[in-house]
Amino acid sequence: MQMNNHSLVTEIFLLGFQHLNNLKILIFSLILLIHILTIYENVLVIVLVTISQTLHSPMFFFLQQLSLSDLLQSMLIVPILLKTVINEGAKISLIGCIVQLYIFGVTEASQCLLLTVMSYDRYLAICNPLCYSSIMNHKLCVKLIVMSWLLVLSFTTVTVITAATQEFCNQNTINHFFCDYFPLLELSCSEATLARILGLAASVPVILFPFLLITGSYVCIAHEILKITSNIGRQKAFSTCSSHLAVVSIFYGSLIVTYLIPTRNQSQTIGKLLSLLYTVVTPFINPMIYSLRSTDMKNALKKIIQ
Repeated sequence: MQMNNHSLVTEIFLLGFQHLNNLKILIFSLILLIHILTIYENVLVIVLVTISQTLHSPMFFFLQQLSLSDLLQSMLIVPILLKTVINEGAKISLIGCIVQLYIFGVTEASQCLLLTVMSYDRYLAICNPLCYSSIMNHKLCVKLIVMSWLLVLSFTTVTVITAATQEFCNQNTINHFFCDYFPLLELSCSEATLARILGLAASVPVILFPFLLITGSYVCIAHEILKITSNIGRQKAFSTCSSHLAVVSIFYGSLIVTYLIPTRNQSQTIGKLLSLLYTVVTPFINPMIYSLRSTDMKNALKKIIQ
């Protein structure tokens, strides 16, 4: 991406979390531990689904894609976060900032759409179990993933190019731990109203619409579960969706508050804490909630170990 020739700022300073004092080492160690575990968990899921024949099902195929997205995002965000914690700030080139923004946008948007695809998978499994295998075949799974990536790349490219063509003249400090879209626009010395509107407009099909689709799916699922007369049957049906619903609540809740509610109504510290939820916590808990507690996943791991 080509930067504007009139831009004077070539380096961005990320403030991260300030005034940690004696807690600095403890927080650094905790985030580093979470990062290491996140990499291990997601790599394990990707490898297990790839090599184990028993895990070649639509659900585990989508979980593998989600783990890949989580892994990329964690490796992109957490190292710079650790720098901001231990050094009370970190420097990054303007081009590096734009690249980080682009990759972050791609991984975050892909997770939104993957969670939507997974809700559709659960909807078919519970509301239309007899036709599930014929509808949710490998060909449809691949089509859904390809369509998701094309949509993600299209919207992310347009919004990031808009941010990259802004002029950055004087200010170079972002009160955040990574290069996010709206904090970066705050540094622009050119008119950024159109870029802000475009950013909000792009978040609607990537964040809001998928959230509405997931909500609609779960309304139908809940209606179907209530029809089950057996308590054991209800519990079994609900257990297949509870993990997905928990992650969706954390992930989409923090995203909607961060991006769809005007930033001036939020405390900057609260905004950064919400960002931690979907950039650090969610990639860490996803494999544990979705995959590693699955009986099929445990059996596949035991077979490989033996």
